[in-house]
Amino acid sequence: METLSASQIAQIDQKHIWHPYSSLTDPIPAYQVDRAEGVRLYLNDGRSLIDGMSSWWCAIHGYNHPQLNEAARTQLGKMAHVMFGGITHEPAARLASQLVELTPAGLDKVFLSDSGSVSVEVAMKMAVQFWQSQGRGEKHRFLALRNGYHGDTFGTMSVCDPVTGMHHLFSDVLSRQLFAPAPACPFDAPCREEDIAEFRHLIETHHNELAAVILEPVTQGAGGMRFYSPEYLKRVRELCDRHDVLLITDEIATGFGRTGKLFACEWAEVTPDILCLGKALTGGYLTLAATLCTEKVSNGICLGEAGVFMHGPTFMGNPLACAVANASIRLLLDSDWHRQVCRIEKGLAEHLAPARKLAGTRDVRVLGAIGVVELHEPVDLGTIQRHFVDAGIWVRPFGKLVYLMPPYVISDAELEQLCSAMLGVLARNT
Repeated sequence: METLSASQIAQIDQKHIWHPYSSLTDPIPAYQVDRAEGVRLYLNDGRSLIDGMSSWWCAIHGYNHPQLNEAARTQLGKMAHVMFGGITHEPAARLASQLVELTPAGLDKVFLSDSGSVSVEVAMKMAVQFWQSQGRGEKHRFLALRNGYHGDTFGTMSVCDPVTGMHHLFSDVLSRQLFAPAPACPFDAPCREEDIAEFRHLIETHHNELAAVILEPVTQGAGGMRFYSPEYLKRVRELCDRHDVLLITDEIATGFGRTGKLFACEWAEVTPDILCLGKALTGGYLTLAATLCTEKVSNGICLGEAGVFMHGPTFMGNPLACAVANASIRLLLDSDWHRQVCRIEKGLAEHLAPARKLAGTRDVRVLGAIGVVELHEPVDLGTIQRHFVDAGIWVRPFGKLVYLMPPYVISDAELEQLCSAMLGVLARNT
């Protein structure tokens, strides 16, 4: 097949391809990447960019990693995909075993799917079917947090923040859920009674209609890039238990070490009833997600009227994705990932600190391998993206939030260069 030229790719892209959160009538530039290796993206014009996004938070080992490449090649020589209905295989069995061993105690059942949004849909569906199976069909609503984000599909949109969750255009057709204020207690502070008061009131008032509470533990991602006290999460777990409401934790962005714990739930030492994983699960190689639940949930569903859980994605348990996920998890556990994340946390805190002196800055915050500069005003994405590329870095802000989630393998020098270039651009554009 003839290789397309750069101009041909650009013409096809502009004429036919719809990029995430983009306009086809007024598109912003899409930069052509020819290859990627380590922490760098190599553009077709010869420039290289240090990737500060880990390709939307999933490429924790960087790009073109030999062990992950070999896992894909080996599995591809056996089978790329088989249906999961009535069939099982070693990659899925090994992955399920690893996830049960690594996640908080009690999460013993694993449902595999093909994207983070679907894993949350599965979790919500589990919670609703659980209560239906108990003869409690009235418990079908969800209590979520303001500034939360859980995905772009219809169920997940309903539990995203109605404003910051980017889905207000669809508010009239989404299921009506309940929302507690975003936690006001910072990560390193206790959770005061006033911090949990409105959440407490909502769960006390509505527990008879609530299937579950759903939240991102300790770190809220695309809805606000906010960090909150683990004690708040502990209090939520206690209130869910007291009022007979399930707890779903969305660890799609936080799982596999990003916050400094393998899973963010560990900061509060809690086990949710249902846990969602995605993004870094395969190290950024293939799309794969998992929804884990307790035996209480699985038994509650399977002993009910239907006798089965009513969900089954076509690419569920994809062997190729599972094989790479197994290799990615082994690679993570064999590395000193905690030291790497702590090193990145220290570097982000040091190198982003000067942003506090910029006139346009509202806040600077760091947790684990996450660094956030929150501005007073939203950025112009097309303009600032071009300036970032010209500065040799790949950073993709949204709204007022300019943030970094680099691969764990980034060197100290690369991290300093990434932060310095980002602040240089912000100084000229805010």
